[in-house]
Amino acid sequence: MSKDQPSNWQKLITGQWHGAPSVFEADGTWVGFNNVSRASEHRDGKTRYWMETDFNAVGPLRHRFEIGRFDFGVIDSDQDRIYTGPDFFGSGSPYGTLVNSEYFSPAWNTQLHTVNHVVPELEMQVYSSLLHEGPTLIGVFNGLYIVTQDEEPATKQRVADWLAREKAEGKRPFVLPPKREGQWRGELEVYDERQQPVGTNQVCIHYKPINLTRAEMRIETSGVVEGAYAYERTRDHNHHQYHGPDLFGNGIAYGRYLHSTLHRYGQAMRLETRDTLIDRDYTLVVNWNYFHSQKRRYTTHGVLRWAPGEEILGPQFI
Repeated sequence: MSKDQPSNWQKLITGQWHGAPSVFEADGTWVGFNNVSRASEHRDGKTRYWMETDFNAVGPLRHRFEIGRFDFGVIDSDQDRIYTGPDFFGSGSPYGTLVNSEYFSPAWNTQLHTVNHVVPELEMQVYSSLLHEGPTLIGVFNGLYIVTQDEEPATKQRVADWLAREKAEGKRPFVLPPKREGQWRGELEVYDERQQPVGTNQVCIHYKPINLTRAEMRIETSGVVEGAYAYERTRDHNHHQYHGPDLFGNGIAYGRYLHSTLHRYGQAMRLETRDTLIDRDYTLVVNWNYFHSQKRRYTTHGVLRWAPGEEILGPQFI
């Protein structure tokens, strides 16, 4: 690809993105939000990324992350996006409409693991960053963005309405239906270890609550990845555990975002997942990454929609 031609990802994110990602301490405590406008622009064969931030948070994280404007170079391609400073150094790997990035911020003194997922059918970008100092997690940002191409009054009002919604919804916890069984269904795009599209997975998640913090679950996938995995899940505040018999592991939620690692019993296989509750209808936007023998095999992402069933835990009477 000529450097004069932007990558597919660069074309996808054309425009200015607006969000108010929430700010969380490492234990999941919500401490505020960050007003953000950002854009990646390709001009005269060069790509630059700028970002305006305005933190509205409490505690030491605000002092650490309040920096103002970022403006840095990017080597753009469909294989790697390389961040060349001065604000960020590292790279991101595109998988269709999702980029998985690892990079360093000198001003914040943090190593960031960022996932940006553009979801055309929902007209939004689902963003999260896990921020580390060495191996230690010191904070989390996450939130939903929308894109604009102009500054007309109607567009500005749409942005204002979106930011108000995000500031209200960003702290909402990741809690699945506590009393009603049902299913999530959808289709996920599948990419191999070379970042090439190889097909789709049809996904159905069967869900049945046992009590208000425990549920029986079964994931069924068909397509590129064929499988069925049953497990019992429990939740203690924002801490989640998965107790087999097929998948074992745990996760922690930061507001609407749940990050988990699940190990397949008896196999050299694990799932590293980011599940995001988009709305009050329990719509999930997911990024599931399959590892075999400690190597990334498949990256999958898409939308799963909730179909409620019977109320399992109705009123009790004596």
